[in-house]
Amino acid sequence: MQYTLRIEGMSCEHCVRAVAGALRAIDGIEDVSVSLEDKQAKFSAPEDLDMERVKKAIHEEGYTVLAGQP
Repeated sequence: MQYTLRIEGMSCEHCVRAVAGALRAIDGIEDVSVSLEDKQAKFSAPEDLDMERVKKAIHEEGYTVLAGQP
């Protein structure tokens, strides 16, 4: 399943790498793409993905998930 998250707080390529790394560290998440320009992260994951875990991982890097949709 494809997911798209709107992320607040990214301002540079370091931010992009931090968000991408946080997502890649979660089992089941693949094909991660993070766009600073669009302030979005896109990835593939199983339908039963724990979105709260995803939000927490991004929050721990210092960013906020504003919205997400499969």
